[in-house]
Amino acid sequence: MPDASPAVSVDGLVMRYGDKTAVDSLSLTVERATITAVLGPNGAGKTTTLETCEGYRKPQQGTVRVLGLDPTRDRRELLPRIGVMLQAGGAWSGVRAMEMLEHVAKLHANPLDTDMLAERLGLGDCGRTPYRRLSGGQQQRLGLAMALVGRPEIVFVDEPTAGMDPAARRTTWELLEELRADGVTVVLTTHYMEEAERLADHIHIIDRGRLIASGSPEELTRGTSATVRLVVDQELPADAEAALRASVDRWSADHGVGVRSISFGSRTLEDVFLELTGRELQP
Repeated sequence: MPDASPAVSVDGLVMRYGDKTAVDSLSLTVERATITAVLGPNGAGKTTTLETCEGYRKPQQGTVRVLGLDPTRDRRELLPRIGVMLQAGGAWSGVRAMEMLEHVAKLHANPLDTDMLAERLGLGDCGRTPYRRLSGGQQQRLGLAMALVGRPEIVFVDEPTAGMDPAARRTTWELLEELRADGVTVVLTTHYMEEAERLADHIHIIDRGRLIASGSPEELTRGTSATVRLVVDQELPADAEAALRASVDRWSADHGVGVRSISFGSRTLEDVFLELTGRELQP
């Protein structure tokens, strides 16, 4: 019977660096076989939170459980079951791309076929290239391959498509969606709102070490805001937008309200992020 417990459970996590509180009584969960995005401005505490889930940091207060295990106390048991893709690094400067992937594969009991994985992620043309000479996108693809080669039950991916061209980004999205379909849990951070909206089943938004919003992309973008939205049950005629604009102009003139601009479209995740944090999501 499948385990119904969360893949990740963070309860009251507190992490400090000197006088600075990086994570402030944070609680969140990640359900199994989902893609969950953790978003936040730089310095919001998301990296510290994920590093604690990955076992690189020990909670100062609160508890963290990954696949039901304590990431620090049960590290030997947990490590073979998780994959971690760092935003940068993770490979020796002079090692060739395929040498690094094959080395990581040998550390696992039942690794994926490295040639298949390299082909899927477009590493075939750079397999003999030293890591330091790989482009940013190629380094990201190698990092993702290294995180997946051990067949993890849960994979943490930090900025998985940073530096990738549009084709490679789409290939990576498809691979992450396939992992979810196969029952793998994916936890990602990203600065691409399109990526979060496309991939995530659930989104946690963190700011100043606290969880400030949580929900599916549809739930987060459904909320109220200072906009007017017209929902109709059939296609509008070609002249509808002009007629609606004229109506708004007449209403604003009657009420003495100056309209700086008017646009037609749905509320986006980026709109929500800006409303909640007052800051843009910057790489």
